[in-house]
Amino acid sequence: MANREAIRELQTRLASRLRTARDEGLSVSWLAVTAGGRNYLFPLAQSGEIFPIGGVQSVPFAVPWFLGVVNLRGGLFGVVDVAGLMSDVTGSPPPSPRAPVSGSRPVVTLNTALDVNCALLVDTLAGLRNPQVFGGSLPPEPDAPAFFGNRFADAQGQPWQEINLQILSQHPRFLSITAQAHS
Repeated sequence: MANREAIRELQTRLASRLRTARDEGLSVSWLAVTAGGRNYLFPLAQSGEIFPIGGVQSVPFAVPWFLGVVNLRGGLFGVVDVAGLMSDVTGSPPPSPRAPVSGSRPVVTLNTALDVNCALLVDTLAGLRNPQVFGGSLPPEPDAPAFFGNRFADAQGQPWQEINLQILSQHPRFLSITAQAHS
């Protein structure tokens, strides 16, 4: 229960910081998250709300990274494990054993303008980021999925991968959740 409260407090702080940034004209571009030991940047304009996860109903015959569906504010959302999806799409080794889906892990919904009821399960929220906190950017690797944007490194040298959620929401692998399609 304390984890749910911590996520709610973080969500409130992030929403407040975002309002302040908009009011003061500050450049805030991304919601920074971690999943499967990797760092990702979700464009704020393409991100929706943040929720603690709970009550996921599994869906039979789905790929392992599609965890099921959940009711968020009266809407039905598909829940996608970001680490598992990235492993599947990029062909990288699967993430180490995952923590169980619980209220301690947040989901980030896609912006309603993308017209896809999807919640992305991440391990942690790392806050808001603007381009100034990074030392520069590199283009995606040549063999990277189409939804990979630029790559960044923070002041500590940690790599961050930008994910274009609009392109992701239309990616064929993302849209095909049946396990038989990838066998």
